[in-house]
Amino acid sequence: MNTNSMFARFTFYPTLFYNVVMEKISSRRWFDRIDENVILGALPFPSLTRQLVEEENVKAVISMNEDYELFLANNGKRWSAYGVEFLQLATTDIFATPCQQKLNDGVDFINRFARGESGLEDVKKPTVYVHCKAGRTRSATLVGCYLIQRYGWTPEQAVKHMQDKRSHILLHTKQWEALKVFHEQNIPKT
Repeated sequence: MNTNSMFARFTFYPTLFYNVVMEKISSRRWFDRIDENVILGALPFPSLTRQLVEEENVKAVISMNEDYELFLANNGKRWSAYGVEFLQLATTDIFATPCQQKLNDGVDFINRFARGESGLEDVKKPTVYVHCKAGRTRSATLVGCYLIQRYGWTPEQAVKHMQDKRSHILLHTKQWEALKVFHEQNIPKT
């Protein structure tokens, strides 16, 4: 295990506690709807499961967390018990950015539901809950890529839209670079 992974593990509980406190004392919400198909959020504790499934019509979940981070959240087996598909695209917190393969896999997974290819017959459009620990960086990078592909937006437009919906997202240089590479590889130049 490298130093970055060790640091991310060491800081997991203190930073998760910080997120819980910030949700209680500030205007931050645990999750926010980004469009009709995607919710960007923090680690979905089991206590949120019914709300997400019944009120938000969550039919799929993408976790950007590593296994140790899912200790307090639903894993694939638990989500499956609620009829929810699960995809884990493990990415180290704080220091890492999802690679382009993970970003493409995640966008493809979201699009199965957004385009109605999931095989689910439902009056409401199915929702995909995309999360990491805080719903600010790793998962926001993936949702930004989805917005770029879905709407043909630039990285700046995608991030602006996310900030309008979830003001506390936090993208660093590496995440911006990942969005720009995704845009270059997925949006045809006009």
